[in-house]
Amino acid sequence: MTPAAFPWREAMAFGFGVLRLSATEFWSMAPRELAAAARGVFGEPPQALRRDELGALLARFPDEGEPHG
Repeated sequence: MTPAAFPWREAMAFGFGVLRLSATEFWSMAPRELAAAARGVFGEPPQALRRDELGALLARFPDEGEPHG
């Protein structure tokens, strides 16, 4: 499996458009620093549901006529 390419278009849009960084500031940042800035602006990304949480939702909101396995 090939890893996903770094999302440069989105990173530059965020760095230049949202953070209003200069080109020198943006290109001197490490991707981790840019990610930390994004967390500062947007908060932590949502976590995936645990298996028990998904099971509870499936039990609470079953799909009509669809078997769950």
